[in-house]
Amino acid sequence: MMSIPKVNAAKMAAVLERSFIEICGFERETPHRFREITVNLGLNALPGGVKFPDSAGGFHYEESGKLLSVTSNRFVHWSTSGDTVWLVEQSMDTNLLNNAVKVKFSQCTVLPGGVSIQETANNVLVFIATNQTVHRLVLPHPTRMYRNELVTESHMQSIFTDVGKLSLQDPAHSFVIPTQAGQTGSPSAATAWLSRQGDAQYALASPAGGILVVTLPPHDLQGSVSVVELKRSTVMQRLAGWMPTAMRGEQSPGDLALSLAAREYEDDTFIFALCQDHKLRVWSYRVQACLLEVDMLEYMPACKGVKQVAGQGHKLRLSFSDASAELCLAVYLAVPNRGQFTVLQLARADNRCSLEHISSLFTTQETLVDFALTSTDIWALWVDDANTTVVKYINYEHNTAGQWNQVFVQPPPEDEVHIGVDQDPRETYLEVLFSPLRFTASAIVKALQIYRRGSERIIDVSWDKLKRDVTVAVENELQSSVTEFEFSQEEYRQLQVEFWSRFYACCLQYQEALSMPLGLTVSPQTAMVCLLKKGFVSFLLPCFAVDHLYLSNDKYLFSEDDTPITEDAELGHDVVQLVQCLRLLSDAVTGDMAYEMEQALEHLQSPERAAELVLDNLLATDNDNVISDIQDKLQNVRNPVSAMFVLASQMDLETDTEGAGEGPLPPAGHSSHNVRISLSQLYGSSTAVSVICQAVCHMAMTRALFCRDLLILQKLYLHLGDNMIPGGGAQLLQLQQDQIPRISQLLSSYHLLKNISQSLASSIPMDTIDANLQHLSVLELSDSPALSTSGSVLSPQTVVELFYQTVARKAIISQIYSQQQSPMALSNALLHWPHIVSSIVNLLAQFLWPNNSGFQFPECLMANCQYAQLQEYVRLIQPWCQMNVGSSRFMLGQCYLANGEGHKALQCFQEASTEVEKEDFLIRLSGTEDEEAASTPRLQYYNKVLRLLEDMGLPELIIQLATMAITEAANDVRSQAALWTRIFKHHLDLGHNHQAYEALTQNPDASRQLDCLRQLVVVLCERSQLHDLVQFSYVNLHDEVVSIIESRARAVDLMSHNYYELLYAFHINRHNYRKAGTVMFEYGMRLGREVRTQRGLQKQVNCYLASLNCLRLIRSEYAWIVQPASGAVYERPGASPKRNCDGEFANDPGPSVRRQIDILELKDLEKEYILARCRLTLAQHHPPSAAIAGSASAVEMVALLVQIGLFDCALSLCKTFKLTLTPVFEGLAFKCIKLQYGGEECQNETWNWLAANQLSTIITTKESSATDEVWRLLESYLERYSSPNAQHHRCVINKLLSHGVPLPDWLVNAYKRVDAAALLRLYLNYDLLVEAAELVVELVDALLGKGHQYFGIEKPLSATAPPVWLPYTAIDQLLQALNETQTNAGLYNKLRDKLDGYHKLVEQTSRRKILAL
Repeated sequence: MMSIPKVNAAKMAAVLERSFIEICGFERETPHRFREITVNLGLNALPGGVKFPDSAGGFHYEESGKLLSVTSNRFVHWSTSGDTVWLVEQSMDTNLLNNAVKVKFSQCTVLPGGVSIQETANNVLVFIATNQTVHRLVLPHPTRMYRNELVTESHMQSIFTDVGKLSLQDPAHSFVIPTQAGQTGSPSAATAWLSRQGDAQYALASPAGGILVVTLPPHDLQGSVSVVELKRSTVMQRLAGWMPTAMRGEQSPGDLALSLAAREYEDDTFIFALCQDHKLRVWSYRVQACLLEVDMLEYMPACKGVKQVAGQGHKLRLSFSDASAELCLAVYLAVPNRGQFTVLQLARADNRCSLEHISSLFTTQETLVDFALTSTDIWALWVDDANTTVVKYINYEHNTAGQWNQVFVQPPPEDEVHIGVDQDPRETYLEVLFSPLRFTASAIVKALQIYRRGSERIIDVSWDKLKRDVTVAVENELQSSVTEFEFSQEEYRQLQVEFWSRFYACCLQYQEALSMPLGLTVSPQTAMVCLLKKGFVSFLLPCFAVDHLYLSNDKYLFSEDDTPITEDAELGHDVVQLVQCLRLLSDAVTGDMAYEMEQALEHLQSPERAAELVLDNLLATDNDNVISDIQDKLQNVRNPVSAMFVLASQMDLETDTEGAGEGPLPPAGHSSHNVRISLSQLYGSSTAVSVICQAVCHMAMTRALFCRDLLILQKLYLHLGDNMIPGGGAQLLQLQQDQIPRISQLLSSYHLLKNISQSLASSIPMDTIDANLQHLSVLELSDSPALSTSGSVLSPQTVVELFYQTVARKAIISQIYSQQQSPMALSNALLHWPHIVSSIVNLLAQFLWPNNSGFQFPECLMANCQYAQLQEYVRLIQPWCQMNVGSSRFMLGQCYLANGEGHKALQCFQEASTEVEKEDFLIRLSGTEDEEAASTPRLQYYNKVLRLLEDMGLPELIIQLATMAITEAANDVRSQAALWTRIFKHHLDLGHNHQAYEALTQNPDASRQLDCLRQLVVVLCERSQLHDLVQFSYVNLHDEVVSIIESRARAVDLMSHNYYELLYAFHINRHNYRKAGTVMFEYGMRLGREVRTQRGLQKQVNCYLASLNCLRLIRSEYAWIVQPASGAVYERPGASPKRNCDGEFANDPGPSVRRQIDILELKDLEKEYILARCRLTLAQHHPPSAAIAGSASAVEMVALLVQIGLFDCALSLCKTFKLTLTPVFEGLAFKCIKLQYGGEECQNETWNWLAANQLSTIITTKESSATDEVWRLLESYLERYSSPNAQHHRCVINKLLSHGVPLPDWLVNAYKRVDAAALLRLYLNYDLLVEAAELVVELVDALLGKGHQYFGIEKPLSATAPPVWLPYTAIDQLLQALNETQTNAGLYNKLRDKLDGYHKLVEQTSRRKILAL
């Protein structure tokens, strides 16, 4: 918690009696949007009407000085011109909405003093008097406009919000002043007040003398208007209704009142009239008589000749002190070449009134515009012959010398703009025009309209838009005037200067018009003084002691006999003498010298060297002997080093403690809550923000000049040598070693404050603000008080205003009120403007002071994305400021990041790391609540920056910074692991695979290393960068890599990822062929089980083929792999241990079954390969079959192949798995049957599957059909695949006969050659008796030697041949069957005869053979 230093507090208290400085609070957007109201009572303009000068005034609420009041720091000011009144309500705490209204009175002129504002408990009443009418506006009081006692919003409705709903023509609120027949002229002055009964009373100065009093009844009661005329003879005539009932006697022209004032005092109302005969008349409204007449010239010495001249410009003001119940009045007599203020006090005794003389004050100024009287002071406003504003004030009770105190008014902008040779004229003029200190938006808008020749009206233009419009207008004017197409750069520069200076001159004229003073107002409650000008309002702030000395006029400075800076008289004398020298030196410094000095500071050159150059220039061009005069004055300075030390101490804002924090807060409770709300709003309006920050800017500019001149003077001391300093060389050495460096640094500091006070804040897009907020949350700074962003109250605003509004104001107000602990003390606190604003300005400057430990200002700039301004701030402090060096480097790094200069940012972050444990901001930045935080603050700092860089997506910078941070984590394994993990991750993101692998191998944490390895595998697979993945050496990580790839392979989709192929390549690369074969076999198994598509079957074939190749590369005794046994549980990652793939509870097969394994040799793999190839062939010829072929067994596959017509493939599969061929021949026979009876469509389909089978080439003379080709295929298969006892023939014949298909001759011949008996039995089975009989006949003939070769009989029946036989059982069955049918009798007889003949021959042959034996 920081309190105001005692020296500063004493300085501020003392300086309040010295001087004030004017701070302009003009707007930076387009002017107030006045709502216009016209009051038309149907009157005609008076002939020969008098034009009154424009005027202005103000009204301050009774409770404007109370902290807890809704009306705290709130006031209304107005200005009049002709028939128009402008009313504006302002607050220093909150922004008021709808606070400006313009009232126009048709055919009337507002009188001097014709506007008055009074307040009641419920209403604010505005009284307006014109030369023909009087009006009353009844507005709600602020305390009645809001439900809550306090309003927490930054915006509030003004009392003028609903003014448009008022009926100003209503007779209850408007009245036409009655005129007498023959009367010429109109009232020349007016005043108004509110009576105790609520009547609105207007006193009007009659043109012929006397006073007319108009009384309107209370606004909430019915009543009639009364008009009373007060005459000097005290004879009163009442005017009833609209016309007078009696005529007045003649009045002397000297009775004409020039200024009126009225006040209810005790039980009467007194009307004071200052007349043109220089007399003050006091009227009693109760008795309607003139109680007192005083010749004011009696108080003016040497007033000879004044009486004969009618007074002009006399003014009268009242002041009432509630504390002492004293009524004072001040009379200003305007006398040629001089003026006089006379302060009198009204006294009553024994029902008699008198005026007691308090003081007479003289002035030599010419034209008094306005003055105000308080209970202690007179504030006066003049305009001199050069049309320059002059403001002074004086304490009329305790100022025996009669010397007026100074008010340093703001000078108008410079007539000419200095443009350096290296500066662009357009940019220079724009910088001056749109500086927050020089021009109002109204002046620029009016100049632009004139420059455009009034082509269009400019309404509600933003500051940036106005800047663009001005640029376009001037450039267009320049381009239109150019007649030559080519000219030199210098000529173009001269044209730019010419046209921009023309526009600048136009702005100067309008700014001068808007700066015309109209009046001033002093708040009795807060002591706030405001100058009311034509276009804006300015505020008077106390001038600090050192600024007072430097700014004082020569006559004040040279008559200064003491100084509030020090109590030591001799030292004070030295300080004054030194400041007098500085003033002489300041006058001698030319504009070019000042510009060079300014540029030296801007370009970070040595201020001392720049001061030496200026001094050399002064010595070389000292034509007016200024240096000699200074040298003479320096002879009177006894101890210059001490005087310089005192001045430097006064200007040095460095404090011992940090200027942050809110200080102790009041205890909890309702009143405490109200106090908190009031303090949260105090001096928070856009007007207060602008005024306070401009005050800081003016202080910085004044003290920068002070330090500049003091530094030059110090260099002059060094130039003059030992003779000028009492004490000789020791003092000179102290000056050179201590004072000059200190003043040089003060000059740089105030140059910085001046720079940032005039630097406008940039408008930031919302997406940028959101991104910045995200970055701050990464840094864990988003909750910092310095980072509480809020909406702008000024547009545009300077960065200092932004800082004050968002951060500093709350902390400053808390510091000021922290001493008052109790809510009661805070509730009763009075808002004394001079004291509070001085404290605020001083504390704000301390917050901004670069050599203080507080770092809130740069934090605020960072939080609000003001990177360009922050970068400039750091640039300006870099060469000389030793405070918060590391924090400043960090902020500069933030700026570089925002501008896309990442490598510069990285360097700044690295430089800032050395100060992490020394500076508060970096300590807070590196702090963390994590119990497992890094071991050192510097490592924690690096972690925060790394997180920031990650949030901004800058992997290259992250790698560099993390690499640097590893050196800091030499003894911290955990931090090293985290940093190597970061390096790995971002190398991998950038595609630096080898660097990522190296980072992985360096990681000391096994778990993190495994995580990185897993990520490396996955990412490289997704990128298809498999070559890198396979080629890495994986020292001590081989098994982990295999495990990771296997795990991924078994966990992801087989068709979208190639982890099995990667693992195969991994093993092949390391010559582990059996592992490679195992991987591909597992891949193929899963493909058949999970991917039942043609593509999956193709990959399965390839996998099995690759597995075969691997095993063939191994010696035969090792050519085997392990396969999970049939039915074993396949443990996949993530699989449920309790349920199967269908979600049902799985039966536990027991540990023994789980561990069962099969050994697959090369022949087993070959069989699996052939089966897989058959599946693929099937899917290729019949795609729908792919869904079932994947898991089909060999037997099932034979059936599927036969069904599709792939007989070659089916036969091959049967041979491989040693299966019977019967299903193949039966299937082919069935196809022959179908073709035998099928149509053309069957023929076409047949050709398709016939093409997939190999046919023997047979030359035919005619075109064969599909049926012929199928029969031929069957014939070739029967010939190729012989079987014992011709089983294949039998199954074919059986199939044909079962379907009633005649047997082809080739089939019969082939089968009877092998087994005629079996053929006979088949005939009999299917009742083919004729064919059976014919077969028996042929067989008998063959046995007898006729065609025996057709039956496979080598030798027919003979005595020498081997025995022959006949299937008698079948023949007997045939004979019986033939005998039983009548139709086959002939065939029966034939067969019987053939058998009988055979038997005879057999008998004969047998006998012969027996005989031969």
